[in-house]
Amino acid sequence: MKYLPVYLNDHLAGSIGALEMLGDLIETHEGKPLEQFLRALRDDIEADQRELKRIMEQLGIDESDTRKAGAWVAEKILRAKLRGGDADEPNRALLQSLESLSLGITGKRSLWRTLDVVLGSGAGLSGFDFARLEKRAATQFGRVEAQRLEIARQIFTAESG
Repeated sequence: MKYLPVYLNDHLAGSIGALEMLGDLIETHEGKPLEQFLRALRDDIEADQRELKRIMEQLGIDESDTRKAGAWVAEKILRAKLRGGDADEPNRALLQSLESLSLGITGKRSLWRTLDVVLGSGAGLSGFDFARLEKRAATQFGRVEAQRLEIARQIFTAESG
């Protein structure tokens, strides 16, 4: 499986970017009701990242330092973009951050489906329930989407009122 290491490292890099973004959002919303939601989401993504790292370890796939560093830099650029365009409207940055997280979670759900099809039970992996991981990603997506839509409602109904 020549391309699997690249594919898994890309997803690992995505999780690193998501965790960086969540760390910033938690700091920004510290002491506010949204903080608990963001902390719970970060815990879930950390758990999924641990699962991905275990899969890579069992398959003998090394983590790519280059991809991890790239994810870190990309998140910093995105953070600057969101903050720079949001001086007067702090909720717009939150809305766009939640949209980015939704997209990442959708990708993670696809990852679990792909691994189930490609690796399934015949790859010598033990202790992975890809259907459970996919269901957890679907639940995460639903929670983030509900929060995102609520933020969008608050922003755009305030604009028109």
